Amino acid sequence: MRTALIAITEELQRLKAAGVSSVAVSEEGLQRLRAHAQVRRAIADGTTGSLPSATGLRSEPVAAPAKSPTVAPGALPLPAAPRIVLPAGDKAARWQALRAIVLNDAVCQAHVRLGKQVVFGVGNIDASIMFIGEAPGAEEEVQGEPFVGPAGQLLTKMIQGMGLKRSEVYIGNIMNWRPELPGGDGFGQVGNRPPTEAEMGYCLPYLRAQIELVNPVLLVALGKTAAEGLLGFRSFKTLGEVRGRWHEFAGRPLMVTYHPSYILREPTNRKKRMIWEDLLLVMERAGLPVTDKQRGFFQEK
Repeated sequence: MRTALIAITEELQRLKAAGVSSVAVSEEGLQRLRAHAQVRRAIADGTTGSLPSATGLRSEPVAAPAKSPTVAPGALPLPAAPRIVLPAGDKAARWQALRAIVLNDAVCQAHVRLGKQVVFGVGNIDASIMFIGEAPGAEEEVQGEPFVGPAGQLLTKMIQGMGLKRSEVYIGNIMNWRPELPGGDGFGQVGNRPPTEAEMGYCLPYLRAQIELVNPVLLVALGKTAAEGLLGFRSFKTLGEVRGRWHEFAGRPLMVTYHPSYILREPTNRKKRMIWEDLLLVMERAGLPVTDKQRGFFQEK
C-alpha cells in the first residue's frame, strides 16, 4: 500500500504541475485510502479494534496486554496481536494464503518505510529444520526476504556446511518489518535496533502459523533477541546461559545459538566452533549424517 501511495503522490504532483485541478477516483480506491488512514489513526491512538485488511483473508486482533511495554525510539504504539484464520486447502495453498495475510497486514505495512517491504519466511515448506532470526535488516527490507545480507550469506554457508542447501531448510524472522529508528530521509535508515517485546509480540502469531504449516522437526533460534522472543523476555541474562542445549517452542525442540553476525564481528575459529558445535547437535537431532570431517570443522590448532 505504501508503494502505491508513493506512486499516487508522484502522479498527482505531475498532474498539478501540468495544470490539472481535479481527478476521478474510483470507490474502491477511496476505500483503500480510507482503510490506510484508519490504520494510521489506530496505531497513533493505541486502539485495539479490528483493522482493515488488504485481502479477503483474515487476521483478527486478540486481547491487548494489561500493561504495554516501553516503546523504543522510532517505534509506533501497536494494536493487539492478530489471530490468524486461514482458508481450507492443501499445505502450499495455506502457506500462500498466510503469506498474503502477512504481506498485506495493515499494521506491518504502516511500519514499513516508503519504498521498502514487509518480509515473510522463505524456503522448503516441508523442511525438517527451521532457522529463526529476530527481524529484517537493510538488505532484507529491500528484497523482502530474510537473511540476504552479509549475515544471511554466512548463514547459507553454515547450512551448506551441514550438508544441506538453503532451499532445503526454512528461514524466517519473528518480526516482519525492520524496526524503525527516528530520522533518515523517509526512504531508509542508518543502523538497526532490536525489536521491542511489543513488536515481537505482535508478529509472533505469524511465526507460529508458519511453524504449524511447515511442521519442522526442530527449530534453531539465531541470536539473543530471537531467543528472547521465543523463550520469553527476561528469561535469561546472557545467551551463554541458554545456547548449546535444547529448549521447546510451539511443541518442538528449539536450539539456541549465536547469530551469524557474531562471527562477522570477529571471525575467529573459536567463535565459529561455538556455533558449529550447536549445529552439530541440530544435525544429530534431525537425523542428518555427520562425518568425521564435519565434526572437526573449526577446531583450534
